[in-house]
Amino acid sequence: MTHKIEINNHIFILHTSGAIYWPKHRALLIADVHLGKVSHFRKHGIGIPSQALHKNFDELDKVVSYFEAEKIWFLGDLFHSVQNIEWLRFEDWCKDCPTEIILIAGNHDIIQDWQYEEIGVKMVEEMIVDGFLLTHFPTEREGLFVFAGHIHPGIKIRGVGRQSEILACFFRTENQIILPAFGAFTGKHIVKAKIGDIAYAIAGDEIIEIEKQQKVKE
Repeated sequence: MTHKIEINNHIFILHTSGAIYWPKHRALLIADVHLGKVSHFRKHGIGIPSQALHKNFDELDKVVSYFEAEKIWFLGDLFHSVQNIEWLRFEDWCKDCPTEIILIAGNHDIIQDWQYEEIGVKMVEEMIVDGFLLTHFPTEREGLFVFAGHIHPGIKIRGVGRQSEILACFFRTENQIILPAFGAFTGKHIVKAKIGDIAYAIAGDEIIEIEKQQKVKE
């Protein structure tokens, strides 16, 4: 269910939900929840079961409880679009959640910052903590290791014959790690790994570390 990694002398714990826990700050990093997307689809006639509306909130509750986190730092795209019925559910969730909540704005975060502030959520453009840059869009910044979201990374796993499966993953390059989308119904973008890149693939209740290695000459 978890996988521990070390970056620049800091311990981080990857969780199969797609979250990363930073023990030093008792903080969860979560990207691309896309709350409201289920309601948005249903409004436009796409037949998603109404039970799916609660899935993201259930998963948030589970991971907060698992780590006993004191902070949640959302790396953008917390809400999919304009306010809908899920906003009311989110307001109630924020009231019951015993954590500090900060939202780093993403391209889908069009709800005004004052509306988040009214329910106890602080919105910022980015954060720099202990030499780490927390942002929504994958980027490079000299002297900083980056945590980002946005692209919903996935990796194609090949089996025997022509069998294959695309798994969500944490995608790590030399100076950056991109988190998988936390939210349901978000899709995946297959990443192209270079030599030395690592994909931490989420396979059910396991996280599998897959490093891109140079081919050995025969």
